[in-house]
Amino acid sequence: MELLSVNLGRARAVPYSDQKDGLTGIDKRPVDGPVRVAAPGPKGAAGSGLAGDAVCDLRHHGGDDQAVYAYAREDLDIWETELGRPLPNGCFGENLTTNGLNVSDALIGERWRIGAGLVLEVTSGRIPCRTFQGHLGERGWVKRFTRKGATGAYLRVIEPGEIRAGDPIEIVHRPTHGVTAAMEFRATTTERELLPRLLAAGAALHPEALARARRYVAAQGG
Repeated sequence: MELLSVNLGRARAVPYSDQKDGLTGIDKRPVDGPVRVAAPGPKGAAGSGLAGDAVCDLRHHGGDDQAVYAYAREDLDIWETELGRPLPNGCFGENLTTNGLNVSDALIGERWRIGAGLVLEVTSGRIPCRTFQGHLGERGWVKRFTRKGATGAYLRVIEPGEIRAGDPIEIVHRPTHGVTAAMEFRATTTERELLPRLLAAGAALHPEALARARRYVAAQGG
């Protein structure tokens, strides 16, 4: 398992951003050299965990529990075939494009060591938005991405470090609860009956997903 590319985005104005100022950092491109990764701070006040990476909509993106977004090259290759066009690393807005790692089926709380020092922990799947659809220029993209469920994974930073393309990825901790990023995604979007099962992941789960699952269980009288 390896890191194919580290991708950073610059803020730019586009007509499809959800931001009032029209800015987005979703157009991420591979960069050379090491990139420092560290916990950025609380959501709403802090952006990306990668130095030099722009996150413009702090309402929905960035913060400690969404510090890094990873997507598998294997899933990009499948989308290339389905969409009939090339999809370069970073084009889904991912910070990390991986090889040999089933990112969507990573377990909540699973930890990866990348390079010599960085340790990341999976927190949730990625919810598609209007900005993502506008960036790709595919009509109905939000629904299409949701149906497939190859969501990728958001991660928090457990141990900061520097990374670069070509670094090995090692799974250093794998929980036994069976709650994957893809399951969390389905529970949040199309299969709400799965929400109680998310509780098995405990505090490793993204706080918003954990609160949503607890509200659902309470409403059902559980």
